[in-house]
Amino acid sequence: MKNRVPIQNGSDNYLPERRITGIGASPRKNGNSDILTKHILNGAKGSGVAAEDVHLRDYQFQPCIGCEKCRKDKICTGLNDGMHLLYPKIIDSQGLVLISPTHNYNVTAWMKAFIDRLYCFYIFDNNCPRGWSSRLAGQGRKAVLAAVCEQETKKDMGFTLEAMRLPLEALGYEITGELTVFKVFDRGEIKGEKEILAKASKLGANLAESLR
Repeated sequence: MKNRVPIQNGSDNYLPERRITGIGASPRKNGNSDILTKHILNGAKGSGVAAEDVHLRDYQFQPCIGCEKCRKDKICTGLNDGMHLLYPKIIDSQGLVLISPTHNYNVTAWMKAFIDRLYCFYIFDNNCPRGWSSRLAGQGRKAVLAAVCEQETKKDMGFTLEAMRLPLEALGYEITGELTVFKVFDRGEIKGEKEILAKASKLGANLAESLR
């Protein structure tokens, strides 16, 4: 730890820990997304990597307000809320898991607000349109994504996976696996889907093994 440089200083020498943070965006406690998160992270733990689950519903935080203070301060300083409890977890974890149920063809409002608040990790130039890079890039960061949908098709799932994948890739994460789950809605219904849960555990194990 003593040799690591805080990423808030914009150092390219920062190395995250070989650990995984799982971010669940469901408003429903002990629902299908929570169960899926648990299985993915247990798969990672079985491969010897520390893993922690975080549920966005447990944190009070606002969406990005576009104040642009982070361009100078290298972290969000325009808002003082629960995201400042989450930033250290993101910064220190080499692995990330994002899980969201589908709400109206997209991620939940919690996940959208969370992703937008990662804007503070970008570096922009002063051209128009602005060129950009990410202060999280080049650090071996990797991620797994999962989406849960009551309906039957990817069309009905809409942009749920893309809304998580594209921002993470832009931030410098390599996506090592994705899982789509259809036709589950009732709380805990996914417990009966043994094949899906086995896939979730395998995704977690593969993510853990991919970390340096």
